[in-house]
Amino acid sequence: MKVVDCFKERPVISFEIFPPRPNASEKAIERFYDNLDVLASLKPAYISVTYGAGGSDNKSGTLALCCYIKQHYGIEVVPHIPGINFTKSAVKAYLADLKAADIENILALRGDLPADGKSQGDFQYASDLVSEIKRDGDFNILGACYPDVHPEAKDSVEDIKNLKCKIHAGVSQLITQLFFENEHYYQFLERCELAGIDVPVQAGIMSVVNERQIRRMATMNGVGLPPKFLRMMNHYQDNPIAMRDAGTAYAIDQIVDLLSEGVDGIHLYTMDNPVVTQRICGAIETLI
Repeated sequence: MKVVDCFKERPVISFEIFPPRPNASEKAIERFYDNLDVLASLKPAYISVTYGAGGSDNKSGTLALCCYIKQHYGIEVVPHIPGINFTKSAVKAYLADLKAADIENILALRGDLPADGKSQGDFQYASDLVSEIKRDGDFNILGACYPDVHPEAKDSVEDIKNLKCKIHAGVSQLITQLFFENEHYYQFLERCELAGIDVPVQAGIMSVVNERQIRRMATMNGVGLPPKFLRMMNHYQDNPIAMRDAGTAYAIDQIVDLLSEGVDGIHLYTMDNPVVTQRICGAIETLI
């Protein structure tokens, strides 16, 4: 099933998970699958699976996990493909593996550039990867977008122009990078409408459980941290349980507002955390 069809009934709730690291201990792997059982029980419309924990090269782990989720839980899956990690021949081989596994959806990304700023693969931009995937099969292709503007774009105009290139190349739905200020998301949707971008746009939401991690991710992705959010992090940064609970409450508040505005869907960056994800899904269950 192509997950773009899920948007016939909105809002769509989906999850992102990280596969275990290739060198993970047996105990860590067992804990991961226990957590996955809980996440799957929440019945997301689909689960996207990153290419590897921390950006590690782990396409075999991603594919194996996608196959497990699809077969064991009957939930549709969306493997990530970061173009900077793939040559054209590697993409062709990987797409053949996905077809053989009856996987019809792909999240096509450029991926994070290494420190030297040079791509290791054949795809300089996500749109190049999208075009390659389109040439090699009938996949439903998802793309990423940035309410706070892509950190490498000179401004929001250039950012939307680049996003249109991805849409024209074959992207049929979008997932935003995490954001903490809903107004930025609404302004982004206005820019998309003015540019004629009319594909579904799911809001990517992450609950803060680790102050240092969020600051690092926000800096790396050019994500703004509003004063209210900063006050929360500063106040609870030395109390992990309080930070988790406050972060969950902040995410729920964001989602309630988004749902009231008729958002296409919510994509939860779960960080493989079933406790937080359960709380969020429980809080919004009657609103969907």
